[in-house]
Amino acid sequence: RIQAYLQWAQRLRFGAAMARLMLRPTAKNANVRCQATADTSPEPLLVRCARGESVERPAAWMMRQAGRYQKAYRDVALKHPSFRVRSETTDLIVEISLQPFKSFRPDGVILFSDILTPLDAFGVHFEIDDNKGPLIEDPIRSADQLSKLHEIDLGKLSFVGEALSTLRQEVGNAAAVLGFVGSPWTLATYIVEGKSTSIYKTIKCMARSDPEMLHRLLDHLAEQIATYCQFQVDSGAQCLQLFDSWGGQLTPADWDKISKPYIEKIIQKLKKSHPETPIVLYVNGSGGLLERMASVGANVIGLDWTVDMADARKRIGKSAVQGNVDPCMLFSNQDSIKEAVHECILKAGPNGHILNLGHGVLVGTPEQNVGHFFDITRAWSWENAPARV
Repeated sequence: RIQAYLQWAQRLRFGAAMARLMLRPTAKNANVRCQATADTSPEPLLVRCARGESVERPAAWMMRQAGRYQKAYRDVALKHPSFRVRSETTDLIVEISLQPFKSFRPDGVILFSDILTPLDAFGVHFEIDDNKGPLIEDPIRSADQLSKLHEIDLGKLSFVGEALSTLRQEVGNAAAVLGFVGSPWTLATYIVEGKSTSIYKTIKCMARSDPEMLHRLLDHLAEQIATYCQFQVDSGAQCLQLFDSWGGQLTPADWDKISKPYIEKIIQKLKKSHPETPIVLYVNGSGGLLERMASVGANVIGLDWTVDMADARKRIGKSAVQGNVDPCMLFSNQDSIKEAVHECILKAGPNGHILNLGHGVLVGTPEQNVGHFFDITRAWSWENAPARV
């Protein structure tokens, strides 16, 4: 299976390279909005920001960039009511991923998917209910259940690889194509609890009553997710975001034991095979974890809106940062949005900053305000930057 995957990845890389050559400017395709001809720089701005290179302005994209706040997405959802169909069908993934790019021209195009998407490929069956959220058919709470898990079968995730390859062909260097995964701890909360939760009682009790069982699960998840990361990069992802969405639900001491080692394992494995691919680590509710996050080896530390950007810069050190405008600010007037964006950019400084929200775009956010957010960023120039907001 590994040999077959390597052969597939080699063909995919060759195909993507040929497609990019075919997308050179011609009279016929010069006006196509998603063409690779919009940016002739060697690498997208977002990738350069993630590496801390000197740039003319911060790159900008938004978490949950493709989603229910956009009418175009809601129209697709009416035709295809199942989230899994939308997120596991190549043509729909590409269409939905490109909707915000066509509308707002962000500097990053993130794959439309879910952190749970790879679970079926290594033996964890799940569904996503529009009202209840993720539902795990058989929560794993025993060694016998754990023994039934297997190595990730990338053949079951071909739609992810195909979508990423197509997105690279469509976007070129006009924006970076981002892949993403969930952290072992965050995935384990769903696998053990069996659904979304606000208290994490079952898995936190397991950490005390059967730590060996939990660590075996986390180690297995780390191995499979690391392979999935490599697969995404081989398929076309130029940057990866690792979501430890529920890492902030742990005490800092528990995060050190339960989440951090397995994040490090994924990062080390990906850096060994793809050292040039930037990795963003995002932990929701991370105010007490910033120094710890900065030590795991990620290129970029994602910040939620509850952390002051200037303070975070001091605490994190040399790592690049991403964030961290309050998502609710996009419901405000456009002058307030401009003020919030400028404040964030100024506090982050001229290098190593990817502008983003502190969390995902909220349902009901006015589309014109999302567009205004990106317009403000494109108009920014460090040469003419104000001394203060």
